Amino acid sequence: MTDNIAGSSAPETSLSADGYVGDPEVRAEWDNRYADRQQLWSGRPNGALVAEVAELPRGRVLDVGCGEGADAVWLARGGWEVTALEVSGVALERAAGHARDAGVTVHWVHAGLAEAALPPASFDLVSAQYPALLRTPDAAAERALLAAVAPGGVLLLVHHAGMETRHEHDADFDPADYVWPSMVAALLDDDWRVEVDEQRPRVAPDGGAGAHHTDDVVLRARRLR
Repeated sequence: MTDNIAGSSAPETSLSADGYVGDPEVRAEWDNRYADRQQLWSGRPNGALVAEVAELPRGRVLDVGCGEGADAVWLARGGWEVTALEVSGVALERAAGHARDAGVTVHWVHAGLAEAALPPASFDLVSAQYPALLRTPDAAAERALLAAVAPGGVLLLVHHAGMETRHEHDADFDPADYVWPSMVAALLDDDWRVEVDEQRPRVAPDGGAGAHHTDDVVLRARRLR
């Protein structure tokens, strides 16, 4: 969901008055980014998501870092039962409006991934498109992604190619602060089968932040048991 993500330390998790569960500094950062622009993203679903889920049977999907809701709305229109998670309340308000306009139902979760207490092993698809997941010593975000996938389900993690190896001084961004597909792939054991792990040209929607990135890293893994 992100471009030019900036490194930050991780304060203690908090429960806010409106029910948000997660890092308040991360929430404030993303609320500010969304508030700065009337529309941050293109409003169309991510190309890798469209390509990778085309042949999957419909079921329950978790959209991690749903932003303004383009992927969530597209999935719901396609027959998926959608749970969409986001740290920014500003983004969620926009996403909910788009869902109402489209006449679809989405279950919105205002939380950080590691703090969301999602039902384990309950999603047929977990989609994380360009997520800004903070890295922690216990690999909490990586493990939360894997834990959410039901047996027989699919994890689809897509990120901008080359971000993992950018220099720390680029746009005040330190790649060591964030989770990348290679870190999630390293945690996959015999309970998983990797179906796609590759770099490919990005099919990017026109407009929106991040449109200048040309290549994706795509990890698609199926949970066997």
